[in-house]
Amino acid sequence: MTASGSTEQTPHLRLAGIGAGPANLALAALLHGDRGQPNLFFDRKPSFTWHDDQLITGATLQVSIFKDLVSLSDPTNRFSFMSYLHEHGRMYHFLNAQFAAVPRTEFRNYLAWAAQTNENVVFSESVQHVEFVNDVFRVTTDRRQVTADNIAVGVGTVPWVPDLAVPHLGTGHFHVSQFLRYAGQLAGKRVAVVGGGQSGAEAFLDLISRSPGDRPACVSWVSRRRNYFPIDDSTFTNDFYMPEYSDYFYRLSEEKRAELNSAHLLSSDGISESTLRAIYQGLYRLQFVEHDEHRFGLLPNRTVVAADRTSNGIFELMLRHNDESGQSQILPVDAVVWATGFRPAPKTFLEPLLSHIETANGEVRVDEDFAVTWDGPPDRNIFMQNAVRGQRGLPDVNLSLNAWRAQRIADRLRGNNSPEMAMSFIDWSAKSGRG
Repeated sequence: MTASGSTEQTPHLRLAGIGAGPANLALAALLHGDRGQPNLFFDRKPSFTWHDDQLITGATLQVSIFKDLVSLSDPTNRFSFMSYLHEHGRMYHFLNAQFAAVPRTEFRNYLAWAAQTNENVVFSESVQHVEFVNDVFRVTTDRRQVTADNIAVGVGTVPWVPDLAVPHLGTGHFHVSQFLRYAGQLAGKRVAVVGGGQSGAEAFLDLISRSPGDRPACVSWVSRRRNYFPIDDSTFTNDFYMPEYSDYFYRLSEEKRAELNSAHLLSSDGISESTLRAIYQGLYRLQFVEHDEHRFGLLPNRTVVAADRTSNGIFELMLRHNDESGQSQILPVDAVVWATGFRPAPKTFLEPLLSHIETANGEVRVDEDFAVTWDGPPDRNIFMQNAVRGQRGLPDVNLSLNAWRAQRIADRLRGNNSPEMAMSFIDWSAKSGRG
């Protein structure tokens, strides 16, 4: 609402975006300045955030500097990471710093700059529901109502913990997405970090690296994986994160796609080599230099099967070993950091349209341009970003194909096709006959 209490009036849009995280910011950047594509992107948060409570000192991106909002689709776009550095007068400083990987806080600040300097992105405005009336989408927010030919949903993910953890969540038992908010209260406590990916590794490293007065009494790192595995960032593995492979993956059967996502998980969800090295060096320091070997415990290949407080007030995690014995052990702790990942955010605002939308295995079904399959007119689209990993593979939920996916959507809106990149060196598709 405006100050007078009247509803704001907005001209008809070509595209209304719901959510302003990296996925929709990429689309907003590629559409910026195109008068033929009037657009507006809404986000319910007061201002831009991106895993803000996970920005631990020293945390870095696991992808290339070029995998920003736009560079891999439009390197001349004013919302590139290079443009951000240039506008802030720090190009030479960034080059001279010789970062092996982009500091995650710097990339978060870049994303915030892109959101704040794009007048088509608005915050503190929550989309209540979306309807399809008179051949247009009618988007109702808590401030106004707009109409649009198309909508783009990019609301990202939300923290996930197992059901057994939910009753205990609070200041002493929290998801890693709240790490900076609560981790300052862990000095002198027995802490378990549950989760063997990059987030769990960063939390564990931070806790064991603190000065003696701020350090927990003991930090145990629990993972279902058989070891603390590195991310596979090798050359040919990275072909999984090229447009050609994404299109190949999309054409596979549901069963084969699920199999490949599981087999190649470490190409997306492994731990950076630099983080693993820093952890190992930290453990060496604790055990052999400071002679404080009781400060840590490494517990891979174990699943948390119960979390309960005993009658005398001690909190215990029950761990089941994943080998053939299946033996259980009890881990007494005072606090737990649940680094157990994220799931697609709920999209209750789409409820008026759900009866018109096709779904498959818990996902809305999309076509090759990320447009939802539905019974509406073919020139009215619901684009779905960052929510169809089962159909588009592991890159769908990370930054690697952000710019390409946004370009695919922008091309669909404009009715044209951008130049294709050079094909992969790898021939992914099977061919009949002789090669």
